[in-house]
Amino acid sequence: MKVSLFITCLADQLYPEVGESVVRLLHDYGCEVDFPQAQLCCGQPAFNSGYQDEAREVARGLIRAFEHSDYVVSPSGSCTGMVHHYYPYLFENEPEWKAKAEALVGKMYEFSQFLVGVLGVTDVGASFPHKVTYHPSCHAMRLLGVREEPQQLIGAVKNIEFTDLPRKEDCCGFGGTFAVKMADMSEAMVCEKAACVCETGAEVLVGTDMGCLMNIGGRLNKEGKPVRVMHLAQLLEEGRRA
Repeated sequence: MKVSLFITCLADQLYPEVGESVVRLLHDYGCEVDFPQAQLCCGQPAFNSGYQDEAREVARGLIRAFEHSDYVVSPSGSCTGMVHHYYPYLFENEPEWKAKAEALVGKMYEFSQFLVGVLGVTDVGASFPHKVTYHPSCHAMRLLGVREEPQQLIGAVKNIEFTDLPRKEDCCGFGGTFAVKMADMSEAMVCEKAACVCETGAEVLVGTDMGCLMNIGGRLNKEGKPVRVMHLAQLLEEGRRA
C-alpha cells in the first residue's frame, strides 16, 4: 500500500520525531511511504483569520502536492479536519477544484483513523509501563469524528496504567489563532486543562495533535510539573520497540 505523509507545519518545524514515528509504524505494517516535497500548510491559519482567498491558494497547493497519492496520512486531526470540513466549502463556486478537494478528502486520514480504519490495526504490540492519560483534540473529535480509535490503540498497550482525563472533551485553549486573538481566555483554559492532567497523577500526557500538546505541555512546564507529553504515534512506536 502506498501512503503519502502530510507532516503539518508544527510537526515539520518543531516535532519532526512525530513524523519519524508515524513513518516507522506505517513501514511496520507494509506501507510504502513517500513525502511529496511540494506539500505546504493546510491553510488553517489564513482561513481562521478570515483570509479565504489566501486560504484557497494554499489549499490549491496542498491539493496539487497530493494529487497522485493513493492515501494521505497526517499526525494531526486539526489539519486533516481542515481539509475534510472546509476544503469543499472553500471551492463551492469552483466545480473543478471542488472535485479535486473532495478527492483529497476521500483519501486523507488522521494517523489513528488510518491505522484502525484502513489498516485494521488496533494492537501494535506495544508495552509502555507508565501512568498515562489522553487528551482528545477538538478538531479530531468534532470535525473528523475520531473518538474511539486512539482509545482502542492505547487500550491494547500492555503494562500501561491508563487514567481517564477529567473534563477531557474541554478545549485546551489553543485553537491556533484563538490563542493569539483571545490570549487571556486561552490561558485560563489551558490552566484548567493542566490542572486536570495533574489531577490524574499521570506521568505521560498523550494526544493526536501537536498544537494541543504544545499548549498543554508548555503550561505544565511553566508550572514545573514533571509530565511528559507525547503524540500517540510516539507512544505506540516507543512501546513497540521496548
